Amino acid sequence: MKLSQIIIGGLLLVSGIWVGKRFFTTSLLPEIQTGLTSENASPSGENSPAYTHHRRSVDSVTYLTNSEQATIDLFEKSAASVCYITTLSEQRDYWSRNVTEIPSGSGSGFIWDKQGHIITNFHVIQNGSKLKVTLSDRTTWDAEVVGFEPNKDLAVLKIKAPADKLRPIPVGQSSTLRVGQSVYAIGNPFGLDQSLTTGVISALGREIISIGGRPIRDVIQTDAAINPGNSGGPLLDSSGRLIGVNTMIYSPSGASAGIGFSIPVDEVNWVVSDIITYGEVKRPILGVELLPPQYAQNWGIEGAMIMGLTPGKGAEKAGLKALKQTGTGEIIFGDIILEVDGKKVKNNNDLFLILEKYKAGDKVRVTYMRDDSQKSTEVTLSSI
Repeated sequence: MKLSQIIIGGLLLVSGIWVGKRFFTTSLLPEIQTGLTSENASPSGENSPAYTHHRRSVDSVTYLTNSEQATIDLFEKSAASVCYITTLSEQRDYWSRNVTEIPSGSGSGFIWDKQGHIITNFHVIQNGSKLKVTLSDRTTWDAEVVGFEPNKDLAVLKIKAPADKLRPIPVGQSSTLRVGQSVYAIGNPFGLDQSLTTGVISALGREIISIGGRPIRDVIQTDAAINPGNSGGPLLDSSGRLIGVNTMIYSPSGASAGIGFSIPVDEVNWVVSDIITYGEVKRPILGVELLPPQYAQNWGIEGAMIMGLTPGKGAEKAGLKALKQTGTGEIIFGDIILEVDGKKVKNNNDLFLILEKYKAGDKVRVTYMRDDSQKSTEVTLSSI
């Protein structure tokens, strides 16, 4: 073979390799790349079809707003005070006659003190023969009923947990609340533990009917979502203090419709105190329902105005009169209590504190204002 033929053959071989490579790169490679999965594809430029199959890179950090951080802090601080309550009922097998315990309901509650007292709604526990309380650390404890007050839909339980496992909830005041104030509800809706919902106070001074059939007045209305399982849980202010106990919702479907109600903490405080001390509510009362402090403040009233009278109790028997509204919408003021046995009453709380020093059956001299005239009468105190 001549040298010239060898050279020409080499040139043809090199040319063939070069042409083949160009054809593969421009014609076949894009089709192969398009068929690659996101697991084995490699980047080939932002505009390449394969680029859309790649994992997204992490975007730059977005900092939490002050209000978001405050809500997070409130939840993390308060959640340890909230617990999950399970009620069990006994069921006897028809054939074997064996008795078994089955879950009959659930709800929420919160830790009241280091002695293990747990507060919840009465309707959460009423159908249970046995109760269990699950704390935020997932430990579960048998609970005994200390006492309850159906007319306030409140119950007090007790568990024998070590004090270092118990974080009592901070207690606030409900008489100073304002419509529009931010509120936070923590509970176990639908059995989902440690859930947080937020909202505002929608209204104050509402009235609901308790499970005992009597009205509960001065109730807090909120749009914070309260669903089945939230009952008995705390309603908190922006400082993480207890301002109410979530008790019910207004909803045809049974799910939150933006109207929830909470028993105000000022009422919870004295009811719970009596139950822990006596096992029942024994606080002496005049037999009156008082005008909510928000209305008294707006109307410039100093004292405790009677908004309603409890039938058969001391105030009604003594002839005191309650606020009423005429058919034309005109409001006629009730008697305004100014003193009890010479002790000044500037607001509802003053009256509550004064009555704490008495017991049911005691007689007190009540000084009151009616139609711009100051009068007085003797009232016999009774228990709730």
